[in-house]
Amino acid sequence: MQPRQRWYKSLYWRIAIGFVVFLAAMLVVQAMLYTWVVARSGRTLPGQSPNGFAQTVAIDLANELERNPSADLDRFVHEQFAQVAHPFFVMLADGRVITSGAGQISEPLLRLAHARLLRRRPERIDRPESDRPAGDPAGGSATGSSAAFRGNRPIPIVVNGETVGVVVVPARAPFGFLLGRFAPTLTLVAAGVLIVGTILASVLIFGPARRRLRALESAAQRLGSGDLAARAPDRGGDEIAAVASAFNAMADDLSARAEALTASDRARRQLLADVSHELTTPVTAMRGYLETLTMPELAIDEATRGRYLAIISDETARLEHIIGDLLDLARLEGGGGSLALEPVSVVQLFDRVCARHERACQTARVTLSTSIAPGAESVRGDRDRLEQALQNLAANAIRYAPEGSTLRLSARRDHDAVAITVEDQGPGIPPEHLPHIFDRFYKAEASRAGHSGGSGLGLSIVKAIIERHQGRISVTSVPGHTTFEVILPFA
Repeated sequence: MQPRQRWYKSLYWRIAIGFVVFLAAMLVVQAMLYTWVVARSGRTLPGQSPNGFAQTVAIDLANELERNPSADLDRFVHEQFAQVAHPFFVMLADGRVITSGAGQISEPLLRLAHARLLRRRPERIDRPESDRPAGDPAGGSATGSSAAFRGNRPIPIVVNGETVGVVVVPARAPFGFLLGRFAPTLTLVAAGVLIVGTILASVLIFGPARRRLRALESAAQRLGSGDLAARAPDRGGDEIAAVASAFNAMADDLSARAEALTASDRARRQLLADVSHELTTPVTAMRGYLETLTMPELAIDEATRGRYLAIISDETARLEHIIGDLLDLARLEGGGGSLALEPVSVVQLFDRVCARHERACQTARVTLSTSIAPGAESVRGDRDRLEQALQNLAANAIRYAPEGSTLRLSARRDHDAVAITVEDQGPGIPPEHLPHIFDRFYKAEASRAGHSGGSGLGLSIVKAIIERHQGRISVTSVPGHTTFEVILPFA
């Protein structure tokens, strides 16, 4: 059983954690950059300048003190201006300093505010046009000058003609103040974006990839456990699909090799059984007759003895023939032995086949005829091997040819090759036997009028010889007509 993988070693978790950390870092950098840009641009008071905002604060404080001289200005400032994203402070005549959350105030600003308080000269303060109530062009009860506003200018708070304090609004908000002011909002936004982004990434990015990799892993495990039909889904056209396609190709190759090995093992077992059977038959006959000849209590006349010895000789020859065919077939199929390739006359091949089987044809009362079409006079190959193949085909045809029939050998040009055919008028080969007649030790005598044949290796040897010549052999058969066609390279 495969050991359980620790979660922190998983590729999925590493990618997910890396993505989350990267996204969080980007959000933090974005928040810091936004705060810095706002601090540098001074745009924390949209539509107002710092001095204009200071005038608004001074008027509001003056109005509050006129209504309630004992008002808590500290509380009033924090309640009325809690949402303002720009720092300011108020210095009262009694020395108190009220800040809007600006933290530590710079010493130059404090000195500037204190110096303005020491002057104690009333000024009329005009509200900005945007801050004036309808029908109040003068701007309220506070007084002051309408001089041009300049940064960090202390604006007096005038109540009943007396300056009770000043308001100072820095031209630019300090970075630390803005960071503290925006931090809660930015944190909530960043957390929401991080959560939503992580969920979407998990569902849309990591989820499909994880499922497909899981399917690939499952297919690999099933293949490793012996399931040769296991395949991974290879749709998508991306890298995972490429890996799945490579895995499927490997699985197909392994499956084909396994099937080939199974078929080879089955063929090897069948071959051993066939060889054992074919060798056992003559050996058994020889042993029986030898045991009979060596029995002292059995009187055997010379004629019987001679007949027994002739049978033993025939079985010995048969055994040698089977062994020779097996060795010959092994050399041909294994690529052993060299072929002396040269132009070979088809006329000479046919003449030697006719001479070799002339006596057999006379005995079987079969006529042997030959014909060679123009352009098919020669082929390229090994003379002895090609003659061996044609001799086997002719012998096989004569064995099944009925009396009075004709055995035809013919050659014709077939594009860049020569087609040699061997035709007989025998009983034919049933269709179910045709795919197997070139197999070792395969015999179809039961379907061909009960004829006894050879070892069942002749056609296998013919096929091996033709394939060694880069040719091919085929057979067609119907009752009364069987044709073996051999395609050989043209010389």
